[in-house]
Amino acid sequence: MAVHIRLRKIGKNPRKKFHFRISVFDQRRARDGRCIEEIGYYDPKKKPLLFKINKARYDFWISRGAKPSETVNQLIKNMQGGA
Repeated sequence: MAVHIRLRKIGKNPRKKFHFRISVFDQRRARDGRCIEEIGYYDPKKKPLLFKINKARYDFWISRGAKPSETVNQLIKNMQGGA
């Protein structure tokens, strides 16, 4: 089973104000489908950006061969860089 770490869109959309959960998915699942585990959240509309991730669980899934999406990878890099 190929596993990916990617964003899952949540919340109602009256004004296109989405927020996201960072979730671990089987590769064959839909973006908003059932996930294996939720490991964080991200809200791009908040100032400053609201981004939180359980680093221990993220490292666990990476060690098991999970591949982060490009967006999640950029968020992690920005977090580690202090931005």
